[in-house]
Amino acid sequence: MGLLTIGAFARASRLSPKALRLYDELGLLPPARVDPYSGYRRYDPAQLERARLVAWLRRLGMPLADIRAVCELEPEAAAREVRAYWARVEADTAARRDLAAFLVDHLSGRGTTMSSDHTTDHTTLGIRYAVLSDTGSVRESNDDAGYAGPRLLAVADGFGGGRHAGEAAIEALKPLDAGVPGGELLNALEEAAHRARESVFALAASDPALRDVGTTLTAMVWSGSRLGLVHIGDSRAYLLREGELFQITHDHTVVQSLIDEGRITSEEAASHPQRALLLRAMGGGSAFEPDFALRDARAEDRYLLCSDGLTGVVPTEEIRRVLASEDDPSRAVRGLVALANHAGGPDNVTCVVAHVTEQRALTSA
Repeated sequence: MGLLTIGAFARASRLSPKALRLYDELGLLPPARVDPYSGYRRYDPAQLERARLVAWLRRLGMPLADIRAVCELEPEAAAREVRAYWARVEADTAARRDLAAFLVDHLSGRGTTMSSDHTTDHTTLGIRYAVLSDTGSVRESNDDAGYAGPRLLAVADGFGGGRHAGEAAIEALKPLDAGVPGGELLNALEEAAHRARESVFALAASDPALRDVGTTLTAMVWSGSRLGLVHIGDSRAYLLREGELFQITHDHTVVQSLIDEGRITSEEAASHPQRALLLRAMGGGSAFEPDFALRDARAEDRYLLCSDGLTGVVPTEEIRRVLASEDDPSRAVRGLVALANHAGGPDNVTCVVAHVTEQRALTSA
């Protein structure tokens, strides 16, 4: 079979001539021959397989730059990239689903407080909380930072020689502890996250020795029965609900991306030589792409925010046992830090624990 005209190739590949011209301009699918006089494009039938792959990936929603990279890979490697892309899409969809549920509730009136001239007694949710940070058994200084207040919980793990990077990031979030209206929760979190990033950049600019400083950040803010979550890096947040422990953040690390792509198992990740490398963080040259989410809190929920000094050495079941058995958040954080140090304490460790409780309050109705 000879070369195909752009019209014939478009019909065979199910791509429009307009799309084919765009893909030619981008170098994604150049024609086999372009007539030097008329400019007519002609395609080799052997290019149909690549064209169909491009069409499928576009239907999947993959950006053109990523499609170009996938098309240059061998089939097995290309399959891994598609799997990794879809894992990212599913994580983003889950976050958007939470946001959509919040907006439906808010716009339908369930998030609106009615006012009148009399006062009523009703039940609200509050938290009991504790924070503990420890240098560990090996490190000479503590680059972690933690904070726990009535509405804000936060953990940050600094790196790059700047022991104050985590503290600077959390300091930028502290105004949220004064309270945030439920309808403004995500906007307030996003603004605070950008302030935290600017604080870390200012620290890096203050001293040439600190130019590579950065930090992880995992924080929660309460508003009524809603909580907002901001997360970047490999510190973590967990929820203990009805005896089951759930990790509610996703690590932004090289090894987690390899797990998502199916290249390694969770067991292999524990000893992987690149397990400490971050893909996202505040500063340090890493990408600044925080995850944001909204969640519903319930009475008797228990939350843990922690640095990887805990999760790197303490099994998940041991973490669950302490959270479930200790009714006092202060005893829980002491127990978790003790477990990390008993396991060798190779890193700084910081834990924040919060128990969600029902509280009786008098408010205007």
